[in-house]
Amino acid sequence: MSAALTGRKIRIAVVGCGRISQNHFGAIARHAGDLELAAVCDADPARLEEQAAAHGVPGFLRYEDLLRESGCDLVSLCTPSGLHAGQAILAARHGKHVLTEKPMATRWQDGLNMVKACDEAGVRLFVIKQNRRNATLRMLKRALEEKRFGRVHMAHLNVFWTRPQEYYDSAAWRGTWEMDGGAFMNQASHYVDLLEWLIGPIADVQAMTGTLARDIEVEDTGVLNVRWRNGALGSMAVTMLAWPKNLEGSITILGEKGTARVGGVAVNDIQIWDFAEPRDYDQQIRAANYETSSVYGFGHPLYFRNVVEALRGEAEPETDGREGLKSLEVLIAAYISARDGRTVSLPLQY
Repeated sequence: MSAALTGRKIRIAVVGCGRISQNHFGAIARHAGDLELAAVCDADPARLEEQAAAHGVPGFLRYEDLLRESGCDLVSLCTPSGLHAGQAILAARHGKHVLTEKPMATRWQDGLNMVKACDEAGVRLFVIKQNRRNATLRMLKRALEEKRFGRVHMAHLNVFWTRPQEYYDSAAWRGTWEMDGGAFMNQASHYVDLLEWLIGPIADVQAMTGTLARDIEVEDTGVLNVRWRNGALGSMAVTMLAWPKNLEGSITILGEKGTARVGGVAVNDIQIWDFAEPRDYDQQIRAANYETSSVYGFGHPLYFRNVVEALRGEAEPETDGREGLKSLEVLIAAYISARDGRTVSLPLQY
């Protein structure tokens, strides 16, 4: 691993200046004492000019030019998902650390190649899972780690959001297999991540998907059944067809000694918190709940803090490339299951 970056600000370049990049710009500004925006990159000349001027940094139309000329330490990939693998591998070859939005890749082998390339180059690969930083989910994770549920019997997740046709028509890559993935891989990726992060390693996956109302290659609706290695059973229902607006992003966990449900539009509201043995922090439920009009939540600045600490040599990454592979594996298994009409067992490779 390359040497820790100390004694100066970490120079970060944002690649792709679309909608999610605003969360990155905001997080960089929140950590201005440690992070310096070095450059931006986008294939759209007008958008590139606008963002370069807004942030007072050089703009690059060509990603390769940015890697050679910007002097950045870290690239933040806010590009279409299908580009992440190639861009991460190229950054690693230039000795740059990599921070990528979800999903880390749209193909299993691409994800493996990203990890391998960063390992060989001695650079960090961070995969953003900002929902893990939500206060509501941190409380749920704590309760699971403390075995307050006893044996977990069942877990269920809902992602009932809306994405109109205009959303998919806004860019040619949206709704495609190669660059985007469907409701599971794109919009619900962070919720798929919760299956393994909260409950544990997954043994078997069954899925069905449908393209019911949108003119796209991929699914706008899907259901998923899961068997964990610890014996728990679970399911997940996802649609981008909720009317007339985003309705719910929730998780319900049922155990032998506890029941909890975190709902709201984006797992931002603890609605059920019932355990056989109370704890002092149970009184913090209301403080953990928060209002949000965005399904992204508010976890990006908290995630960037861990990135800074890892690059400073003060902490380990919370979600590195190998951690990112866990949810990618479940996603790929779900798509294989839906395509072939069979149960897919993990791991995908031995």
